[in-house]
Amino acid sequence: MAVLGTKLRLPVARPNLVPRRRLTDRLATALPRVVLVSAPAGFGKTTLLAQWLRDSDDPDRRVAWVSLDEADNDPARLLEHVVAALASVRDLPDASRLMADDADPPALAVLTSVVNDLDLHAGSTVLALDDYHVVESPEAQAVTAFLLEHAPPQLTLAIATRADPMLPLPRLRARGELLELRAADLRFTQDETSSFLDRVMGLELPPADVRALADRTEGWVAGLQLAGLSLQGVQDSTGFVHDFTGTNRFVLDYLVDEVLAHQPADVRRFLLDTSVLHELTGSLTDALTGRSDGGAVLEALDRGNLFVVPLDDQRTWYRYHHLFVEALRARLLSDHPDRVPLLHHAASVWYAARDRPLDAVRHAFAAAEPAHAAGLVEWALPDLRRERRDGLLRQWLTALPDDAVRDRALLATYRAWTRLVEGDLDGVDAWLADAESAYEAHPPVPAPQASAATREELRTLPATIAIFRASAAQARGDTDASKRHAHRALDLAGPDDHMARGGAAGFLGMAAWAEGDLGEAVTTFTTAVRSLAAAGDVADEFGGTVPLGSMWVARGRPDEARRLFERALAGAQDHPGAALATLGDLHVGLADVLVEQGHLDLAGEHLRAASALGDTASLLENRYRLTMTAARLHRAQGDLDAALRLLQHSADRYVPGFFPDIRPLAAQRARLHIARGLLDDAREWATTAGVDQQVAGGYLEEFNQLTYVRLLIAEQRADPDPGAAADRLGEAESRLTAIAAGAGAGGRGATVVEVHLLRSLLHDARGQHAAALGELARALDLGVPHGFVRLFLDEGEPLEQLLAAAERHPAAAAHARTLRHATYLPGAATADTGVADALSERELDVLRLLATTLTGPDIARELYVSVNTLRTHTKHIFTKLDVNTRRAAVERARELGHL
Repeated sequence: MAVLGTKLRLPVARPNLVPRRRLTDRLATALPRVVLVSAPAGFGKTTLLAQWLRDSDDPDRRVAWVSLDEADNDPARLLEHVVAALASVRDLPDASRLMADDADPPALAVLTSVVNDLDLHAGSTVLALDDYHVVESPEAQAVTAFLLEHAPPQLTLAIATRADPMLPLPRLRARGELLELRAADLRFTQDETSSFLDRVMGLELPPADVRALADRTEGWVAGLQLAGLSLQGVQDSTGFVHDFTGTNRFVLDYLVDEVLAHQPADVRRFLLDTSVLHELTGSLTDALTGRSDGGAVLEALDRGNLFVVPLDDQRTWYRYHHLFVEALRARLLSDHPDRVPLLHHAASVWYAARDRPLDAVRHAFAAAEPAHAAGLVEWALPDLRRERRDGLLRQWLTALPDDAVRDRALLATYRAWTRLVEGDLDGVDAWLADAESAYEAHPPVPAPQASAATREELRTLPATIAIFRASAAQARGDTDASKRHAHRALDLAGPDDHMARGGAAGFLGMAAWAEGDLGEAVTTFTTAVRSLAAAGDVADEFGGTVPLGSMWVARGRPDEARRLFERALAGAQDHPGAALATLGDLHVGLADVLVEQGHLDLAGEHLRAASALGDTASLLENRYRLTMTAARLHRAQGDLDAALRLLQHSADRYVPGFFPDIRPLAAQRARLHIARGLLDDAREWATTAGVDQQVAGGYLEEFNQLTYVRLLIAEQRADPDPGAAADRLGEAESRLTAIAAGAGAGGRGATVVEVHLLRSLLHDARGQHAAALGELARALDLGVPHGFVRLFLDEGEPLEQLLAAAERHPAAAAHARTLRHATYLPGAATADTGVADALSERELDVLRLLATTLTGPDIARELYVSVNTLRTHTKHIFTKLDVNTRRAAVERARELGHL
């Protein structure tokens, strides 16, 4: 039998090969009995083995290489090539003589001679068998098994294969005689991916594209190579990477030719049918395929490295490699489109039977069965509401055809809610009317298997409809109608219907807020939050802090608002499971208060946290608040241009919601124009909005009126004409008088402080300095102890001059000094106090408590933050003080005079 010399050659090293030191170093640490490199096609098994063996620094080691093919299932042929490979690097006199003397020598005699001959050589020998998965015949596998069982210790078998060989691997593992590298080890790291794309493929991609491609291919080397080929000449690499899937023609051809085509027909059918799943387990695959051995098939696929990834240590759950499953789905849709909905239906039924509504609904939609999907959505709805998975619920309800929703009172009610959060108030009314009609025509009866949450949702549906009507009226600004519907909801709700009572009380609180009665608003809304807590609705309980905190700021108590936000944020962060839908809103709410208090660094941290969470952790109607608060932060830092751009972005994202619009974005832009000296732009706003013609108005006009007063004072400073002064400043004073009367009656402490502040600036513009200092002293006394800082400092240079004078005024000196030394005061010089200047106010709070005997959890409770948040603050403190321990931090702080 002729020996093919090309099969015995160690592969030639390719130019620009990516070094894989982390793997070759593992291989070089020891030479066990067996080295097994087992992974799917295209993971670089052959390249790695050759790289390791070629770069060996052991001068006594010899490498015998055999590239196997399907013909090597003939044991005689396999033996011929194994002996030839070994004889090319070691002297095998007995084995070579047997092979030369007999055209068909006994395999056992040859193998025995090989073992004996090798035992005479002291140096190590590696027999590398590449593509071992092609050896399937038991007779051929017996050749390898004999060598493994009887070989001398200086022989190592190195096997590269797509499927685990029929060798005693468990025994070898137990003895420590097996070194394994598998797909998880062979996946390219980010650095290796970057090196491969640059050195091998000649591509210079941005780091973000490299990271995305590494994630998309899951480090699969062949996938990266195919992506690199497809990228040649592509201008928009980012767009290509974003769209790169298993349906890419190169990837699809490779997987079909190299993987799918080599599988038996029943395995191909199994792979295609189960490709609709995002996770795999035996009984689930049986439900789709009609088989009863799905678990065994998955185990075989795992052993055979068929692009399956175990999801648990027990190897009960699996998934397919991303690109592989996309290729399978493309082939299924191409070859068997009629089977796709049937497979999804089977999956939906399986998940529903196991109380997994989210997956059941997803497959029902994929099966194009709207009636079935509607029933499942109705079943899942209470859980989604309780978990505040609002985005997913909106997506489902929007995807359902109107006819599938209209006759289901519960779904019609929540379809109305989807219109509400999108700002379609007419749509709200129409769908609530449909819900009431459906309820009267077919009062919903819970299914026997319905959960307690579903039964409760159906029982309280009339009250829920009334609450949604209250919310729509609130969004329209019709507080009378909102209160009427909220009271009806309370009448319909039972004494223990905490969810309904909490919702109704919430809208009564919102109505009181919109009417400017902040005392009633805070009291009623606090009751609402307590009802939600009693109902176990954690998300709404914490989410209720967002409006409640804003109410406390309007009452003149930013300090109380901060306490509420920090306590709610700590609870929300410690809540198990996915991030609550209002977690981002809590970060933004707290950031807004921190900006007001002058803690700008800490405010920035919370805004970054909210941004990192993304839209899924924020209610739709609140998302514009992130950029609005960021605008306030940039203004406080002196970047008015950035603040103006962010306000425009906020306007683009604005959706009318339940919160009264107490700080209209247009008026906020006008305040920035005033601060920048663009008084003509601010005057245009006043004229367009009609503010200059409106002398009195309700609470919702208050921010506009106070902005206009600022404009009048600024215009007088810019054009100090004595004749015009009486008109401008007189008009400003009369408006402030009207505002002050309403603010005092409504318990709007923030407005009262602002009125005193503006009266101070007004008197100063008139040259009445004593009166100006008197009004400023009253504003400082009411505002500074409770945390108002930016309300004062945003007035800029005119106020800075007044504060300098107020430091000599006994009634105002202490508060004036507090503001004069606040962070980011425009134009103020900061004292050189060393490293502690880098510490934020919050970090100083933490540092003071670190100096006590309180434990970490105790400090977290004291500050109303989570333990993880405390750890973050502590880490920042250690870094800034250049210490490594709590004791060292305290000692360093004392050295600097901060404790």
